[in-house]
Amino acid sequence: DYFKRLPIAIVIKMDKIEVKFGHRIKELRLKQNISQEELAFRCGLSKNYISDVERGTRNVSLKSIEKIANGFAVNLKELFDFK
Repeated sequence: DYFKRLPIAIVIKMDKIEVKFGHRIKELRLKQNISQEELAFRCGLSKNYISDVERGTRNVSLKSIEKIANGFAVNLKELFDFK
């Protein structure tokens, strides 16, 4: 099993909401075939901010979540459709 071979710190990090949210943002961005820079422009956020979100290192505010949803032109709930 893949997770049994991972160090415990990596497995714990993957369970964090910030990481799950970041993976979902990256998934949606790649699905729309746009760059981090393009998404940042659409959202009115910096490219570095989007990068941090995708890596799960940002605790994203509700206002930023709304900006990201608007940037993707999706409903808020779609951002939280984790697999």
